[in-house]
Amino acid sequence: MRLLSSLLILLTGHLASPPLVAGDPKLPGISDAMESMVRNREIAGAVTMVVGPRQVLHLETTGYADLAAQRSMRKDTLFWIASMTKPITGVAVLMLQDEGKLQVSDLVEKYLPEFATLKTPSGKPARLTIAELLNHTSGLGEATGPSAQNARTLAELVPIWLAAPMQFEPGQQWRYTQSGINAAGRIVEVVSGMTFDRFLKKRLFGPLGMKHTTFYLTASDKAHLVTAYSKNKDTGELEPVPPRPEFGPRDRPPQGNGGLYSTAPDYARFCQMLLNGGQYRGRRYLSSEAMGYLTTSQTGNLPTGFFQGANFGSRGNHYGWGLGTCVLKTPHPGVAEMLSPGTFGHGGAWGTQAWMDPVRGVAYVLMVQRSNFPNSDASEVRRAFQAAAAQALTTAH
Repeated sequence: MRLLSSLLILLTGHLASPPLVAGDPKLPGISDAMESMVRNREIAGAVTMVVGPRQVLHLETTGYADLAAQRSMRKDTLFWIASMTKPITGVAVLMLQDEGKLQVSDLVEKYLPEFATLKTPSGKPARLTIAELLNHTSGLGEATGPSAQNARTLAELVPIWLAAPMQFEPGQQWRYTQSGINAAGRIVEVVSGMTFDRFLKKRLFGPLGMKHTTFYLTASDKAHLVTAYSKNKDTGELEPVPPRPEFGPRDRPPQGNGGLYSTAPDYARFCQMLLNGGQYRGRRYLSSEAMGYLTTSQTGNLPTGFFQGANFGSRGNHYGWGLGTCVLKTPHPGVAEMLSPGTFGHGGAWGTQAWMDPVRGVAYVLMVQRSNFPNSDASEVRRAFQAAAAQALTTAH
């Protein structure tokens, strides 16, 4: 009855209570699904959340944050969210557009003059736009090698991107490109006059109450950090793997492609803001126009996403790309069959996922930490969580 009442409030919108309610509500079936994943040694543990624009419908922990220490998962366990950082970068750029300080149709060289010299594979001036950086159609080369590893700021990465050959003519293909997202983060720095990490803390994380979301881990953060695991192909056992060295240390750039650490409740607040059309607790973060760039495909008919291979069903035409977000055009069997057209979000390299279904008015937030999923977006863990949550919501309604 309590769950049904919560859902009715969610659907009618008559609720102004804080998003994290006492008692941590739980949807039936999710615990069983996640415990099965732990028993099968797919993961060591998980934190799962399902939220509406103004209400938490589910918050639950399963298993361990560290197997050897028998440290249980907690609500405030900290995860490397990897590419779940990308939608946050898109939001940062769009906040500046709302303030009239840039347009995503602007040429990158307007803000990063060095880009004026960039040439496409055919020898033409590249003339990349900010939108192309954020929707992976820029063709910009990647920053690799010792020079990239030694970079301390986003500004130091700019000449490294420009020295790399472009991958294709802009706008002609979709190819997942880390450098483009980081270049967008550098534009935020130039336009705002703040480092990217400071901008996000001041303009987004602080106001939203995302107290545990950071590029840079303190000693206190490390005490709450989850241990990452890989699954041994021969034994099936979970084995610990070290953190990624390029993310987390203070002497690394605040990389908008994948540098953030966060908790499930923190990221759920970000999702609630987007589900609520760019507003959270009476404060507007994005205009409806800006929300359109995040929630609708900006890549036309180009095949996009991580399901293009035959082994994943050749689903490239089922997806489009917004500015820092993946947009589901047409549901398909597997991890998308329980989602509505127009669902948008992003996954992370080590299995974290957050997907917002505006038709159903819910977001699914999954925090796990496993390094060698063949495809983290297509993981059975994600499918089991979303399927159990969607079934519980349907039954309650």
